[in-house]
Amino acid sequence: MIIKPRVRGFMCVTTHPTGCAANVKQQIDYVKAKGAVAGGPKNVLVLGASTGYGLASRIVAAFGAGAKTLGVFFEKEGTADKPGSAGWYNSAAFHQFAEAEGLYAKSINGDAFSDEIKQRVIDAIKQDMGKVDLVIYSLAAPRRTHPKTGVTYNSTLKPIGKDLVQNGVDTDKEIIKEFTLTAATQEEIDNTVAVMGGEDWQMWIDALSEAGVLADGAKTTAFTYLGEKVTWDIYWDGTIGAAKKDLDKRVIDIRAKLAAIGGDARVSVLKAVVTQASSAIPVMPLYLALLFKVMKEQGSHEGCIEQVDGLFRDSLYSATPILDGEGRLRADLKELDPKVQDEVSKLWPQVTSENLNQLSDFAGYKREFMKLFGFEVEGVDYEADVNPEVTIKNLG
Repeated sequence: MIIKPRVRGFMCVTTHPTGCAANVKQQIDYVKAKGAVAGGPKNVLVLGASTGYGLASRIVAAFGAGAKTLGVFFEKEGTADKPGSAGWYNSAAFHQFAEAEGLYAKSINGDAFSDEIKQRVIDAIKQDMGKVDLVIYSLAAPRRTHPKTGVTYNSTLKPIGKDLVQNGVDTDKEIIKEFTLTAATQEEIDNTVAVMGGEDWQMWIDALSEAGVLADGAKTTAFTYLGEKVTWDIYWDGTIGAAKKDLDKRVIDIRAKLAAIGGDARVSVLKAVVTQASSAIPVMPLYLALLFKVMKEQGSHEGCIEQVDGLFRDSLYSATPILDGEGRLRADLKELDPKVQDEVSKLWPQVTSENLNQLSDFAGYKREFMKLFGFEVEGVDYEADVNPEVTIKNLG
């Protein structure tokens, strides 16, 4: 079939297999051009391996360090008359490129919050890898069913302590408008922490440790975002921030557990990029469009693959990691450069529907958003017939 994009709000309901593969290839080429990651990992488990920062982590581990990778995700396969999810096509492409270079890759498709998937992962590690020396935790899900209680929690995107009225961009109509968000209840805060906080990360490390599949010196990291004042009300000081602060609490016990085998656990702070999750957060598309313009003009713009590649080389596998006072690894310092943030803050109140494309890089934001789903990728013929049925080799 010939697949065209159909966008609804912060989702594109169609995906393009060839475009997704081309996008993965671009990221692989970037990492390979940077050379080998000195002292990098050998056996890597990536939880949330199919899109965004998780996919980038898998690419850097495999094509930067030559590591065997086991990826876990929850994606939808395409049928003869309907495309699958972008993450499915990304993963299929990753497997194809890894196999071509003789790199081991296996994936497990299912609910990573469940005990069943944890056990399947442990079995796969024992069978094919022995032990893992790096665990990347990059799960982003709107809900979680607790594996012990069976209770399902739903996350929310809300401020805490006050209602919020803030300018943002209506991405469908491409106009600036005010968004009003009501303050979260305590139950909504608790539920968001249950979904997006650190409990599941800790459960994974506990399960892997008890099964004896963590190598001596094993590392683990989970990703977070701090940002600056313009996004704090909805992000760091909102329900998502409450969940991310839970990571900071949980990592202390995880670090102590890994220290016993000479390992380490860190929360890694990454910059704002276009992901399906960030696109759903009111205010973020406008912030990203302004940030892109400023950082591109200053020559410091980075996407997922640049961020994660830098994280591996400069912190995770460096003798002098970039740490903050809380013990987090920092890869977001270019975004937080006062020259960048001052310019974004200066532009923010000036943006109107009429000058949106002049004062911001909204076109660049839209292009990055479409690339998430395999569209607007350079070199892809979107008029060509494409088969939506793509298999993932070595899917466990």
